[in-house]
Amino acid sequence: MSISNPLGMFDVKGKVALITGASGAFGMVAARVLAGAGCKLVLAAGNAGALADIAKECRDGGADVLEVNARPDSEDACAGLVAKAEEAFGSLDILVVASGMNKVAKIDEMEPETFLSVMDANVTQSWLMARAATKLMKVQNTGGKIVLVSSARGLLGHPAGYTAYCASKSAVDGITKALGCELGPSGITVNAIAPTVFRSPLTQWMFEDDDNAKAVRAGFLARVPKGRLGEPEDLAGPLLFLSSKASDFYTGHILYADGGYTAG
Repeated sequence: MSISNPLGMFDVKGKVALITGASGAFGMVAARVLAGAGCKLVLAAGNAGALADIAKECRDGGADVLEVNARPDSEDACAGLVAKAEEAFGSLDILVVASGMNKVAKIDEMEPETFLSVMDANVTQSWLMARAATKLMKVQNTGGKIVLVSSARGLLGHPAGYTAYCASKSAVDGITKALGCELGPSGITVNAIAPTVFRSPLTQWMFEDDDNAKAVRAGFLARVPKGRLGEPEDLAGPLLFLSSKASDFYTGHILYADGGYTAG
């Protein structure tokens, strides 16, 4: 890629991208960005209705889309998603693991099975998906891009019952760094995007004008140098960068999309 054509480094047209959790807040951002950039998409999610909606939106925009109503909740399920990508489009170039969950409770009120369910959804399933994708990417011998989803909470604690979530995202960070080292010689990059609060159906209440939202928002924004909460488009640029040739020399990185929250 010639440096005289810098925008060409971000060209992913024709690449095959598999997105898990495609009906969730980050997954929908990923689907829209990669569809708009010309990728062929395999969109996977457990919510069939929301999955159909985002798949239709991407198709209406001209993207070639295969939708799979499935979660990456077992070794077989993850292998099956990768196999579907290969069957439908002949290869797999980009994996975005946007599936996951959070369950909030103080440690003395959280049951062990709740803690383990968050760890399974955020850590084990990320690892299983990366494992399944790596097997095909190594056979293809053309490199690949794996993008995991972490959080500012992988670096910072939280006082409101986030032991499971913080632990899980710290583990995602560890997987990202370890796989970045392990897969570098194979030409496969592994990086993570770590947002702070950004607008989604789950966080929309924080953007409202009622007194409670204003109070919560003010306390949070006191730590954010950019002085605002995140918007979905704040995740678009980092995702395209990590999915394209522009990031070929970047691996094992945690990219904080947080308005400077973790810098202060």
